[in-house]
Amino acid sequence: MNEKIADAGIVLSYSQGMKDKIDSDLRDASNQNKRKIVVLDDDPTGIQTVHDVSVYTDWSEDSLTRGFTEKRNLFFVLTNSRSFTADQTRRAHTEIAENLIKVSHKTGIDFVLISRGDSTLRGHYPLETEVLEKTIQKKSGVGIDGEILCPYFNEGGRYTLNDTHYVRYAENLIPCANTEFAEDKTFGYRSSNLREYIEEKTQGEFSAESVLSVSLYLLRTMDYDAICGMLMGLNGFNKIIVNATCDYDVKVFAVALLRAMAAGKRYMIRSAAALVKAVGNISDRPLLSHDELIEENNAGRGGIIVVGSHTDKTTKQLEELRKLNNINFIEMDSDLVLKPGRLNEECKRIVKEEDTLIRAGRTVCVSTKRKELTLKDDTPEQALIRSVEISEAIQNCVGKLSSVPSFVVAKGGITSSDVGTKALGVKKAEVMGQIMPGVPVWKTDKESRFPRIPYIIFPGNVGTDSTLREAVEKLI
Repeated sequence: MNEKIADAGIVLSYSQGMKDKIDSDLRDASNQNKRKIVVLDDDPTGIQTVHDVSVYTDWSEDSLTRGFTEKRNLFFVLTNSRSFTADQTRRAHTEIAENLIKVSHKTGIDFVLISRGDSTLRGHYPLETEVLEKTIQKKSGVGIDGEILCPYFNEGGRYTLNDTHYVRYAENLIPCANTEFAEDKTFGYRSSNLREYIEEKTQGEFSAESVLSVSLYLLRTMDYDAICGMLMGLNGFNKIIVNATCDYDVKVFAVALLRAMAAGKRYMIRSAAALVKAVGNISDRPLLSHDELIEENNAGRGGIIVVGSHTDKTTKQLEELRKLNNINFIEMDSDLVLKPGRLNEECKRIVKEEDTLIRAGRTVCVSTKRKELTLKDDTPEQALIRSVEISEAIQNCVGKLSSVPSFVVAKGGITSSDVGTKALGVKKAEVMGQIMPGVPVWKTDKESRFPRIPYIIFPGNVGTDSTLREAVEKLI
């Protein structure tokens, strides 16, 4: 049943004095943290709340060492595991954990892991955090006391209230299990209540009754001691969920979490982007302007937009984008994935057309068919493999260009990861900030295919119908 936001109590009840006190407490707690915060991002959209941080696109010992020895207290590692099969995810996270232990021993720097996942609860959970926890304990002999689940993300309209996670649609809050995201062919689920979600996903290993819950009451009364006491009592990798309906809720929780960590407790964090920003004590900054995004020597050329996401939100945003008359639109016949070799031919045709347009100063938008391909007797893994093949074709529409675009926009998680790592060849990027709320921007490095251009990573499930159009208008 739909719930009006007002009826659900989504109000900012913190006075300015309370906010100032929380910010001061968070600075103090952050300054006491001696552990490097390593954020493993299952697609590139997890940077959608931060700025001036590094993103490494591999987890080699060399890249991790560079991250550990940065002056900043936090860095991201892009795993792109949402596009992996379960076996690929298991192997990757085992390797990540092993390399983290090696680098931690080599540098003498301890760490805390945040497994940044989707705010609509899709992804390889609990597989990723279970593999990390077991591998770390095996390789280091040090156990992890508990796991924190916090999918709150204000910019995307994701709120947790009375343990139930909601997705905002206009003025309504919809329990997440009643949305299109819960019907994901690979990562679907039945439970909106996060305690029940954990029981569902762990197949009963952790019952809903065993999961602790940090209430809005404890957060709004700034009861650090009570929240810290709950965290201190965790053991055996037991779970705790965080209710949150505004950013200061997660800041209060972050203060208690950092204090518990300072007392020696160890946690695994599975969260959306908001808690990452709070735990790292990363400041707010205004949205990026046109002049910040487009350097003078990049002006005058056309840009490239690629759209792979099939969510209803993306399709509506694409229709709104079509209202701009200075963009050429090309639809890729993505159903050709069923005919060996044909999708590659389709990609070559599109790239030739793109190059001509970009050199002429025109911006091009390439999208997959809006109706997602479905097959009889399909399996989740077969559907995922097909979507990866289509994403490969989409990223080639960027990676095979001979002309340099003034900007690149990629819509969708798997698409944006492939474009960043394969098409653009980025090994390390700097997060500039956000072009729109929840829509992050990389500045490509000098070794990338197109150096020092803005790469806009547009999540498939973020924004209103007009957000994509507004972002592109800022770029052209």
